[in-house]
Amino acid sequence: MNTTTDQSRPNISQPVLDITYVNDKGVSQKYGDAVLNTHELEAHHESTKRGLKSRHAQMIALGGTIGTGLFVGSGATLARGGPAFILVCYIIITILVLFVVTAITEVAAHLPLAGGTMSYFGFRYGSSSLGFAMGWLYWYSLGILVPYEITAAGLVIGYWDSPVNIGVWITIFIIVIVGLNFFPVGVYGETEFWFASLKVFMMIGLLILSFILFWGGGPSRQRLGFHYWRDPGAVNTYLKEGDAGRMIAFTSTLVLSAFPFTFAPELLVATGGEMQSPRRNLPIAAKRYFYRLIIFYLGSVLAIGVICASNDKALTDGGAGAKASAFTVGITNAGIHGLGSVVNAVIITSGWSSGNSFLYISSRSLYSLAIAGNAPAVFKKCTRGGVPYMAVGFSACFSFLAYLNCGESGSTVFTWFVNLTNTSGFLSWICCCIVYLRFRKACIAQGMTDLPYHSFVQPVGAWIALVGFTIMVLINGFDVFFPGRFTASSFLTAYVGIPLFLAIYFGHRLAHHRESWFRRPEDVDLVTGLDDILAAETPKKHYDKWWQKFRLLWE
Repeated sequence: MNTTTDQSRPNISQPVLDITYVNDKGVSQKYGDAVLNTHELEAHHESTKRGLKSRHAQMIALGGTIGTGLFVGSGATLARGGPAFILVCYIIITILVLFVVTAITEVAAHLPLAGGTMSYFGFRYGSSSLGFAMGWLYWYSLGILVPYEITAAGLVIGYWDSPVNIGVWITIFIIVIVGLNFFPVGVYGETEFWFASLKVFMMIGLLILSFILFWGGGPSRQRLGFHYWRDPGAVNTYLKEGDAGRMIAFTSTLVLSAFPFTFAPELLVATGGEMQSPRRNLPIAAKRYFYRLIIFYLGSVLAIGVICASNDKALTDGGAGAKASAFTVGITNAGIHGLGSVVNAVIITSGWSSGNSFLYISSRSLYSLAIAGNAPAVFKKCTRGGVPYMAVGFSACFSFLAYLNCGESGSTVFTWFVNLTNTSGFLSWICCCIVYLRFRKACIAQGMTDLPYHSFVQPVGAWIALVGFTIMVLINGFDVFFPGRFTASSFLTAYVGIPLFLAIYFGHRLAHHRESWFRRPEDVDLVTGLDDILAAETPKKHYDKWWQKFRLLWE
């Protein structure tokens, strides 16, 4: 990726912007002048602290959202499309997510304010209605993912036939996840660094193991190669036979493949507001994140296509939790005893870690809403350590939805929340692309060229992602329209997120009908708060000896 970043502290002695224009009322004013009033940019309160180090942000971006969606959900996706389809679909999603990551990194790296989630940038660069809708979208979607991960981790424990009721495990997970989010962000960053590191090391181990099994290094000495690509086959059919069935299977696999990526790019932006020297470190984290996507996401689906047959009944009928993990199934079929328990134990921590990250970004979304005046001011309150404790406490209430799974009908109700979040992921990425395009338009109109980050794939990549995810949100539940498959519950499960988001957006739009649909590019405020951020930037550390670079592991 050919990108440009600023490696030294910018000179802030010169004004960032000193260009005037004549507005539509014939009045001469500066670009961005008085568009965001003091209420909208109020900062006279305790704020979050920049306690995340570069290594924290990079590892959180990589491993923070690697949870049961990748370790367990990929098994069902493999069963749906086969090894070839899941690999191709993951490549497509990776490219589209790359376009989103590069776009939002350009936005966030320019003005990485405390509380600066994508909803805040939507408010600042797009419109108040867009920021309002995005903020509440992030809050409820990510909040719902917390009990999802807690429940999934609790179900994994069933692998050992634990006599302890799942409600006890859910309680333990809630206490730990919520407790960690009440500590200063540095504590959260350190714990999440080690949680994510554990997942990364396991992924490396599983990839190495898959490579060994590929060449016949397992107990049975059977050389797997691409055996499962030939028998039962590289692709599957779904709902129909022949080419039509393969096309349906591919489309369904594409939609399912997006879930493990959901809200990962947004987490990178959320950490930028509490990162040290974010204008330098955020672009670094974004670039490394892309390469790790290729290694871990694409590597993992290639691995499961090698070690596990797509028609293995354990993928769909093996039970809940890790019993349906393609990695666990492949390890068991290879005759390796004991390793499955180790993998499942790490999967528990992965659910734990992801729940930790989702609660973090959900609470910061609510905090960002409060800063912008779109949520009660009480959620702006922070501890001296920079923790928005009111936002964390209120967002943590979603965690109690995990107890729905203690009842027989709870899982059915809970599925609605999970599918709602899946739709929200597509909507979020669509909005992220819109925010970037508005930001870019404002930069061009105001002559802002000294951005700390820009990718060569933009703005074309943002337009491609915008179109791609718009199509995907519309086909998210396309299979419910086939004969004999339509039910009210399945239709609402797939599409209820769209009218909910539109209701929030147009509800706010109706209440603020005097405002324009989007801020004029000349009126967008690109500079307020920038001086403070530039002043807080520290120069990049230089090492004389090559071995001194290993300090990055703990700095």
